[in-house]
Amino acid sequence: MTAVTHIGERLLTPGEVAALFRVDPKTVTRWATAGRIGSIRTPGGHRRFRESEVKALLAELTTEATAPAGRD
Repeated sequence: MTAVTHIGERLLTPGEVAALFRVDPKTVTRWATAGRIGSIRTPGGHRRFRESEVKALLAELTTEATAPAGRD
């Protein structure tokens, strides 16, 4: 079952986010704790992440990783 927000945006589990970034789910939780990525708490206390925010961060990091070095 997929959780959705009131506006229909898909919410991802830490495991789903971890798979996109190819990191451990605990890393995703640390990012949320540090404020690097926003999260929502379910009534049961589990973290969920907005798909749009996750994809934006992934795109940003992918762009940084593939951008040519600056010319200083």
